[in-house]
Amino acid sequence: MSTDQLVVLAVSLSLIVGIVWFFWGPRRGGYRAPITSSGYQEVMILVKGGYTPDVVVVEHGKPVRLNFRREESAVCSEMVVLADFGKSAKLPQGETVPIEFLPEQPGEYEFTCQMGMLRGKLIVE
Repeated sequence: MSTDQLVVLAVSLSLIVGIVWFFWGPRRGGYRAPITSSGYQEVMILVKGGYTPDVVVVEHGKPVRLNFRREESAVCSEMVVLADFGKSAKLPQGETVPIEFLPEQPGEYEFTCQMGMLRGKLIVE
């Protein structure tokens, strides 16, 4: 193998590792959802190339309202799925869509796009 081929191979492998890490790597930290005057633990999640914030921390036994606002036209982000809570919603571009539920058990739960490419995590304490 020539030096050029080795460089291309090394760069290609680095890009593959970076993509895998971005989509399936561990998530740290998190945004703690404040309790609003309506009694919900509420957070706005921007959908644009991913979820921001992508880790949300809430308390069990208190109602949660996740407000998703999609600011892109990618097909993958057209829907959000919270499979563990039996919830899903279509996300029209430029509109805020609330999803409400009551997390009864502590744990970590994923929310994803319908293809599983965009991922977020809900940490219930």
